Amino acid sequence: MLYLTHSSFCVGIEAIIVTIEVDVSPGISFYIVGLPDSAVRESQQRISTALHSIGCRIPGRRITINLAPADIRKEGSSFDLAIALGIVAASEQQYLMEMNNSMIIGELALDGSLRDVPGALPVAMQAKKAGFKRCIFPESSAYEAAVIEGIDVYGMKNLSQVISFLSGAENWSPLERDTLFCNEAANLRTFIPDFSEIKGQERAKRALEIAAAGSHNILLTGPPGSGKSLLAKATAGILPPMTIEESLETSTIYSVTCRGEPLKGLMRERPFRAPHHSCSGCAITGGGVSATPGEISLAHNGVLYLDELPEFPSRLLELLRQPLEERVITISRLKHRYTYPCDFMLIASMNPCPCGFYGQPGDRCTCTPYAVKRYLSRISGPLTDRIDMIVEVNPVPGERLMNQKRGENSGSVRERVIAARLIQQERFGGQINSNSAMGPADIRKYCRPDQSGQRLLSAAINSLNLTARGYSRILKVARTIADLDSSAGIAAIHIAEAVQFRSSVNN
Repeated sequence: MLYLTHSSFCVGIEAIIVTIEVDVSPGISFYIVGLPDSAVRESQQRISTALHSIGCRIPGRRITINLAPADIRKEGSSFDLAIALGIVAASEQQYLMEMNNSMIIGELALDGSLRDVPGALPVAMQAKKAGFKRCIFPESSAYEAAVIEGIDVYGMKNLSQVISFLSGAENWSPLERDTLFCNEAANLRTFIPDFSEIKGQERAKRALEIAAAGSHNILLTGPPGSGKSLLAKATAGILPPMTIEESLETSTIYSVTCRGEPLKGLMRERPFRAPHHSCSGCAITGGGVSATPGEISLAHNGVLYLDELPEFPSRLLELLRQPLEERVITISRLKHRYTYPCDFMLIASMNPCPCGFYGQPGDRCTCTPYAVKRYLSRISGPLTDRIDMIVEVNPVPGERLMNQKRGENSGSVRERVIAARLIQQERFGGQINSNSAMGPADIRKYCRPDQSGQRLLSAAINSLNLTARGYSRILKVARTIADLDSSAGIAAIHIAEAVQFRSSVNN
């Protein structure tokens, strides 16, 4: 008897639908065909023991399982449940309803329980596009998929529950949708300092507020202990919440990578990734055997923080140039090209020299001019040109450190950032997410300074020898500053502040 089920697996962040054909005929053999990998071939042992635990078995007959389309290599353990159900139905051990409208994924444990699998969210999205009516997932994986409207998602604990549901012995209700459910576990945040806890550094705080409001790239430079890392981490507390579209995009990436606990719903807090400078290129940009997303994709719609920027290998830093400009990264393999989104805000920090005290009072710097120049040359001009703002963070004087007066808290700053982002959402109508993503046409349309601003900008271009990219980035930052001021136009004061931050880039 021939029986069909449907399952899926992910290639990159794209779900591939697989039709599983199970045929039981006279003879004694067990075949899985259709380019299965080792995990799929080993499913026979898991399925056999799991079926035995619920009183079923793999019959002693000729069993042929075809995974179609046959020309795509099938990877992972997500086919276990669909194969087991096909065997039970094809061997007539249980009557199961037709599953042409059901998408089924799940890994079987030896006791018949279901283990979570990666990619439930993109699988549910693809199943909806393909016209499926329901999805059956392990309970721990189902919550992230339940947010998709237009398809019923069922979360099951074990194989016995699935068979009871499909045989009609028990009625199950689909999971309720809750698009506002927040999954903070995937952000791996343990501590977010408040701006009010940081003494002084008003200029740096202002720069980070502008950067958060427009998703601009920023570099903090200063001696050790001046508060660069603390300021960068505090920025996580002023970022605006994600829109539903941004949340779906980011959650899809985390669903596929399945790092840490499975998602319990859509991510609503923007990710903050801070890889160490000893990371490999594949860890940062993505890659490996299965071309999994890297840190820049895990930071999509959030922040990528690179501490001690010159300590990262030069080759790795140069890999960031294209993603910073195009906001996607493509990883090519022999038979596939994987494209991952990576629209992130870059926050970087560095010391002014190897010892860290160049330019500080007291002649504390022990570096030669050649050592300073060589240290700074680790960051290339093309990469620096893609950084919108550079801010010098100097040590706070002792009397200010001792002052018990607290500054403005992160909540107040976040309100202004959210207000500026709302202005940008209305302006762009959902086409792009922030001012930093504006293209040439958008800059011409929305970034028109007044006459005094034009004169100031013209002088800045000549005195700073700005490139075309530098010119456009000044306009983008000025547009964000105007949004923070709730100004429809860009005035000279907005241009002046943007030039002030850009002038450090060109020094």
